[in-house]
Amino acid sequence: MTALNIQELIPQRPPFVMVEKLVNAGEKTAESSFTVTEENVLTEAGVFTEAGIIENIAQTCALQAGFVALNRGVEIPQGMIGGIKNLEIDLLPEINDTITTSVSVEHEVMNAKIVKGTVFLNGEKIAACEMKVFLF
Repeated sequence: MTALNIQELIPQRPPFVMVEKLVNAGEKTAESSFTVTEENVLTEAGVFTEAGIIENIAQTCALQAGFVALNRGVEIPQGMIGGIKNLEIDLLPEINDTITTSVSVEHEVMNAKIVKGTVFLNGEKIAACEMKVFLF
């Protein structure tokens, strides 16, 4: 998908977009990629911060929800993080690194989703968490 398509699927706008490409998506899963730049608002001292990693996972969730909404012909939902559990960040990506993030919806009740997110750099897991996301 192109950058224009990405912005059609998520509510965030530059300079706060932390996903670049939707690699694949389905009813319960999505995978995104993102290249860290020096200009990114969540880059500090040459690395993508912990907040950036968390927001990248959340925006990958938004991509998945937007993809599903688009396929169903309904309005793209807004969302917010309701909680983060079991957060592990083993490495912060550096400028020019490209990360790949996968999310899978583990549970869904009404407008709440429990999502497992994992971030990879060069095929190695660098971060993971369970995230509660509310859509409206």
